[in-house]
Amino acid sequence: VRSRRQRQMCIRDRREVLAVLELRISLEVESAGLAAQRRTPEQLASMRQALDALNEGAAHESDAVSSDFQFHLQIAHATGNRYFTDIMSHLGTSIIPRTRLNSARIAHDDHAHYMARLEREHEQIFEAIARQDSDAARAAMRLHLTNSRERLRQAHESAEVLSLIHISEPTRRRG
Repeated sequence: VRSRRQRQMCIRDRREVLAVLELRISLEVESAGLAAQRRTPEQLASMRQALDALNEGAAHESDAVSSDFQFHLQIAHATGNRYFTDIMSHLGTSIIPRTRLNSARIAHDDHAHYMARLEREHEQIFEAIARQDSDAARAAMRLHLTNSRERLRQAHESAEVLSLIHISEPTRRRG
């Protein structure tokens, strides 16, 4: 049985992750669009390398988080705007929800299915950037980050409901 303080810490962490995802949506959607317009073949190859490392490292969480971040960082590099890269570098791997929360468990999903979904979302982003389709790149990045935000938002709401139920149980027993 977890204490009320432990539950609140978990909820606060989810709130922080949701706040970071809001920032990422505003930043990375445009980053993907600019990367599609401006990327070089070398930058595209770096994105592919990070994505391949992510897909291969999916079984090892720490490798997957680092590769996931590298993929998003390579997109920022491809914008040709150092401020995108600076912001992403400053935030570091903490922008990846899995560094703070068990995202697969929160999404009520097994790890393999969760990682397969992430792989598809990342591949859609990469393919749009490779085609130099800035609108599709923006849409794919928005979908990817919005999906993450919605899974975590739903988990956050469920945790709050469970917390309220747990808190109100002793009151019902007394009555």
